[in-house]
Amino acid sequence: MLVNGLEAWVETPGGAVALSSQRYAPDVIHPDGAERIESFAAEPWPCWTFRLPDGSLIEHGVLVAPGRAATALYWRLHEGRGGTLAVRPLVSGRDYHALHHENPAFRFDAEVADGRVLWRPYPGLPAIVARTNGTYAHQPDWYRSFLYTEERDRGLEHVEDLASPGIFRWDLARGEAVLVLAAEGHEPAEDLATVRAAEEGRRRRFPSRLHRAGDAYLVRRGSGKTIVAGYPWFTDWGRDTFIAMRGLCLATGRLDDARAILLEWAGAVSEGMLPNRFPDRGEAPEFNAVDAALWYVVAVRDFLEAAPQVPPRDRQALAGAVETILAGYAAGTRYRIHVDGDGLLAAGEPGVQLTWMDAKVGDWVVTPRIGKPVEVQALWLNALRIGSELSERWAELYTRARPAFAARFWDEARGHLADVVDVDHRPGTVDATFRPNQIFAVGGLPFAVLEGERARRIVDAVEARLVTPLGLRSLAPGEPGYTARYAGGPRERDGAYHQGTVWPWLMGAFVEAWVRVRGGTPAARAEARARFLDPLLAHLDDAGLGHLPEIADGDPPHTPRGCPFQAWSVGEALRLTRLLA
Repeated sequence: MLVNGLEAWVETPGGAVALSSQRYAPDVIHPDGAERIESFAAEPWPCWTFRLPDGSLIEHGVLVAPGRAATALYWRLHEGRGGTLAVRPLVSGRDYHALHHENPAFRFDAEVADGRVLWRPYPGLPAIVARTNGTYAHQPDWYRSFLYTEERDRGLEHVEDLASPGIFRWDLARGEAVLVLAAEGHEPAEDLATVRAAEEGRRRRFPSRLHRAGDAYLVRRGSGKTIVAGYPWFTDWGRDTFIAMRGLCLATGRLDDARAILLEWAGAVSEGMLPNRFPDRGEAPEFNAVDAALWYVVAVRDFLEAAPQVPPRDRQALAGAVETILAGYAAGTRYRIHVDGDGLLAAGEPGVQLTWMDAKVGDWVVTPRIGKPVEVQALWLNALRIGSELSERWAELYTRARPAFAARFWDEARGHLADVVDVDHRPGTVDATFRPNQIFAVGGLPFAVLEGERARRIVDAVEARLVTPLGLRSLAPGEPGYTARYAGGPRERDGAYHQGTVWPWLMGAFVEAWVRVRGGTPAARAEARARFLDPLLAHLDDAGLGHLPEIADGDPPHTPRGCPFQAWSVGEALRLTRLLA
């Protein structure tokens, strides 16, 4: 984080008129610029109009140049006398997980030349470049005690100080005021009019807002590509990447991007596993995911089906990665991941969270799910069936494991699947907690592993107990540990993360299962769209504008929580859009 925000005002004959508002500790809003907002529009990019006391009308817009660490801002006078616009950048130079505080090491020095101002706040960080058609006056100051209420409510550090090196000024009566802020080396070479026209054209090329939202998660990693799991605080995660790409890339026809992502990750296979996360600062990758590599196998299969004209070298690299994954799991790998005598995949050891339900607070793994988790078996069976096209070895294992799955997991009395069997690697033990993971036995993967009357009963039970307008609950109300609200400090929130909290990404597997058990007819697809997808898309503006959130509260009104821009939430919605067309 280099530039956190701005303080803006207009200097008029009657005095300064604020165009911005900040919240300061203990809970004071100052100045009163927000009171002058007359309208806001999210399209084609965020744009506010301000009405000044003398009747002047000012438009303020913000747009980001895709693929660059650069933001362009402009102000236009539409009506009235206007005045002199003054803008103070508020600067930190910090990690996005940290906060900034007043300190003597901050360097206010400015390099000014030819409409370009450059600051180097701290050694080792990118310099900040400001390009402008206004004037710059160097007036260093600290703005202290910004209050972040969302961080406060989340039990985190929530008061910050920001540095302001100086003030930019423009006479609004003489034309549009332009300020481009960028990390050094990322400033656009074009003028704002060209950037704006290019961005308008780019946005118009997407068939829907949801398609445009999906584009935001596809980014470069080195010479290849990957998917950012969410904004503002996630990087690229293995599991999230392979789930999200089926919607972000395959459902939207971005096959070259899918190929680049899969090839980039193919070289990361280690002992059959793929990293779940690449840490932010270059530490060793984290392999704490039993399912990430299996989702990769599924993504490879879906890609090859969608893109038959794959260069032989690339096809060989992808097939090699799939074979390495299956061989590694069959031989046994980290965290007691191994094939048991029934052909199913066992995994887990104390203190490690291996499934997507991966919340951990200190040494407390909230949902350990050690043994044979149900969705891991669905993924394993799909991976074996996919791998059987490469080797008869996997076909034999699939033939052994599939009937074992039905025999071991189905609970006739309850009418649904167990969540985990052989709990903690104790043969015969069963965790029958009602969770959404069982839906992957029917939908969300290329091949259903349960069909017929049992599949229909699972779908009906999940619909009755877990489905909400924003996704599926991670635990059914009434089950021990169900938590209605995702709130409080880190321990409380992580304790609720998979204990009833709603996950939009799960809607993809559920709706696909719902349609499958109804024969996949046009009527079933139309009904599913009206009942499930349309209500989900109605929430595109509830959290991150035009996007879907990471999670929501388990109880009504299902307030969005967590990351406001989440890749697999958007990706699964895109996949459903294609599936239900």
